Amino acid sequence: MWALFSRKELINTIKKYNNSLASGPDKLSWSHAKRIIKNNKCIMKLIDITNACIDLEHWQSYFKTSMTIIISKPNKVLYNSLKSFCLIVLLNTMGKLFKKMIGKRIQFLTISNDFIYLC
Repeated sequence: MWALFSRKELINTIKKYNNSLASGPDKLSWSHAKRIIKNNKCIMKLIDITNACIDLEHWQSYFKTSMTIIISKPNKVLYNSLKSFCLIVLLNTMGKLFKKMIGKRIQFLTISNDFIYLC
């Protein structure tokens, strides 16, 4: 049985993100997300969404949305090959947060139950 996510888990996860990271297609920056979690009702709604995704075994397509930005690399003579460009993929901010929370939980459960041997 998967334990429900807690307020502490969400806050600890969101605080680790750098405010200067670019926002994704949802246009929500990490500094805005950090302001949102100062409201207890908002925290509880975010936790409810995360727990519902787990309970329903469904990941909303909204959370999978991404945007790719193409940037030309400096000091290139020709820009006629893919190696002359850098692709940056920006993920939906809330999807990234929920995915990080789930990943941390899976990592904890894997290590605490000795599924992986760490050197």
